[in-house]
Amino acid sequence: MMGSRLHFCLMVLYCASLMIPTQCLGRICLPEEHVALFIFGESMIDAGNNNYINTTTVLQSNIWPYGESYFKYPSGRASDGRLIPDFIAEYLKLPFVPPYLHPGYHRYTDGANFASAGAGALVETNRGLVIDLHTQFHYFEKMERLLRQKLGEAETMTLLSRALYFISIGTNEYLVPFTSNSTMLQSYSHEEYVGMVIGNMTTVIKEIYNKGGRKFAFLNVEPLGCIPLAKALKPGNGGACIEEMTALVKLHNKALSHVLQIQESQLKGFKYSKADLYSFVTERMKNRLKYGFKEGKMACCGSGPYRGVVNCGGKGSVKEYELCGNPSEYVFFDAGHPSEKAYQQLAKLMWDGDLNVTWPYGIKALVGHK
Repeated sequence: MMGSRLHFCLMVLYCASLMIPTQCLGRICLPEEHVALFIFGESMIDAGNNNYINTTTVLQSNIWPYGESYFKYPSGRASDGRLIPDFIAEYLKLPFVPPYLHPGYHRYTDGANFASAGAGALVETNRGLVIDLHTQFHYFEKMERLLRQKLGEAETMTLLSRALYFISIGTNEYLVPFTSNSTMLQSYSHEEYVGMVIGNMTTVIKEIYNKGGRKFAFLNVEPLGCIPLAKALKPGNGGACIEEMTALVKLHNKALSHVLQIQESQLKGFKYSKADLYSFVTERMKNRLKYGFKEGKMACCGSGPYRGVVNCGGKGSVKEYELCGNPSEYVFFDAGHPSEKAYQQLAKLMWDGDLNVTWPYGIKALVGHK
């Protein structure tokens, strides 16, 4: 009787597998709609690469209460739970894409996460403490060579051309000059400085394109001058935003929109989805109740004004910190990063293609998912 039941179960599984269209890349067979996810950028999308490099604790999120809402342990993500790429991976029917530097991860047919908290498009941004954008691309090249050895040339090109490349970079270029003794802004005009950031970013976009990448998703930069971290820098400012920081971010976001339109017109087959993180966060800070939040300006975890001191979990020089009872009631989990609930809302808008937030495609349409 047991043998009959086992035979029946195996038949059901076999028949089910016949109903799922597959594509075979070398000796690896994947669902026909399989789309790999490759992730480049900074802390908003870093799944924990900084756990594996020699850096400062301020640029790591490997202590409690990070991860408390979903993983129930600190996964290295700068939030109480999942990040935007985690939700996008779910929509793509992928497992969560681990950090590239995780020693046990080699399933590159699903993608890889190269992002590094604190990283920038400029090598000078947090130099020596992060994996800058250009080095992230070098890691991608190393992974690509392994894929070609495993799958062959044609199959690797198929995988890379179908993949989604998620990029979020620029935040730290406009944050570091105000939080450290960096003199970068003193050497250039705002326009020149933003031009260097966008220029380096464009170089990497083109390098990925030359490797076969065609479908890209981008985040612009959030309203940095108004986040808890920025407000804590000037506690006597009456809660006002730091206008110089805001001005830089607006220049960056305008330049990013312009350069993406140029790439689409010049690079054959290049398509992109850009999410307006600036408007998304601003809207929730101003109208928190409308989106299901109770607090839009103060962080859930941290200390000082607006809990904007970067010491959630006791990292940094100040060990005493405050923690809210329910992170899902807050737009911000810590001084500089949204909560899982906020990320989940944005990921859904990006996937569906809400034109108030994403342009010109939603990610679902971009990757051709049914």
